[in-house]
Amino acid sequence: MLMRDFIDDSLYNPHYGYFSTQAVIFSPGESFQFNSMKDEFEFHDTLRKRYTDFEDALDAKQPSDTRQLWHTPTELFRPYYGEAIARYLVANYKLSHHPYHDLIIYEMGAGNGTLMLNILDYIRDFHPDVYNRTQFKVIEISSALAKLQNEHLARTASSRGHKDHVEIINRSIFDWDTYVPSPCNFLALEVFDNFAHDAIRYDPVTEIPLQAIVMIDNEGEMYEFNTPDLDPVASHFLDVRRQACANLAAPYQHPLKGSKLWRNVKSRLPFTPNLTLPEFIPTRLMQFFEILAEYFPRHRLVAGDFNELPNAVQGYNAPVVQTRYQRTVVPVTTPLVHQGYFDILFPTDFAVTEAIYRAMTGKLTRVTKQEEFLRGWAFLEETRTRSGENPMLSWYKNASVLTTI
Repeated sequence: MLMRDFIDDSLYNPHYGYFSTQAVIFSPGESFQFNSMKDEFEFHDTLRKRYTDFEDALDAKQPSDTRQLWHTPTELFRPYYGEAIARYLVANYKLSHHPYHDLIIYEMGAGNGTLMLNILDYIRDFHPDVYNRTQFKVIEISSALAKLQNEHLARTASSRGHKDHVEIINRSIFDWDTYVPSPCNFLALEVFDNFAHDAIRYDPVTEIPLQAIVMIDNEGEMYEFNTPDLDPVASHFLDVRRQACANLAAPYQHPLKGSKLWRNVKSRLPFTPNLTLPEFIPTRLMQFFEILAEYFPRHRLVAGDFNELPNAVQGYNAPVVQTRYQRTVVPVTTPLVHQGYFDILFPTDFAVTEAIYRAMTGKLTRVTKQEEFLRGWAFLEETRTRSGENPMLSWYKNASVLTTI
């Protein structure tokens, strides 16, 4: 199968995929009281203790050495992070569409449903006129997470009040076939990093691209083969990127950047590989933009993700591949891993992503660091420690936000 299909299967297969069967999202319980903490070190220590307590409670019910536990800024900084997103949505809604249209919000990859609840709580409490016209729609590929989101929605009287404003749609966005003519907002926070990518290697002399295919033998061993016959999706991505990124201020990282003469010389040296390191191209992300353009023509996108990641495998725009064993993160050096037990997450090249999104949708955009976005929309005093440090700003410094303007 193609590399993107192998990654998609590893992460999302309904019977054994990582997000379908293994992933557990950390919930810290009560919101952290940052103003009462001395400094960021105390936040780290408090978080470590809550992490341990959370996993101890899970082990008391069902012990596991391979539990795949991870966290998000929504959970760590609730409700403040979600309220910042809500302020942005309400402000732009009032400028553009109020009172002629409803405030329609789609969220992909909603996890525990915490962001949904934080946004709806804020709109209900501070903008009741907008709340009456708010529709929140979650698009969730995982049946387990869709069930969890419904449970959280019904857990308290406060959240139950939102039920008439919420629809949880248990399907993949890539199966979407319904035209939505109304203006809407699309939230994709830490979603791009788990979109499947294709792997492309290049002949360093002829510069011909070759697409990776994953082969699995009878013993379960996995091998990468490369073919010059690109499938239509990968070929289309390379064409779109070539046109969309022709005028970027800075060239993006690519295996063929640099001197062609040096590549020719190097190819003749002993033990030199006959193909470049792989370039991982975000073909699924391109397909997502196609769906937005075709079915949600009046959307506005809010996408936040990692612009760089440490401990990635070898290659360009390469992923981090890791699992957890006995509460310790174990990184590996290849995406060809046993399906379902490994997270495979990619950095997002926001310059390339922005250019492709603009080309495919015709919309204008802005890219900022997550810290800058939060400085504009969060009440920072709520997450400031007594020392003046602000964990919500200092964490996730390797994240950026793309918004439609």
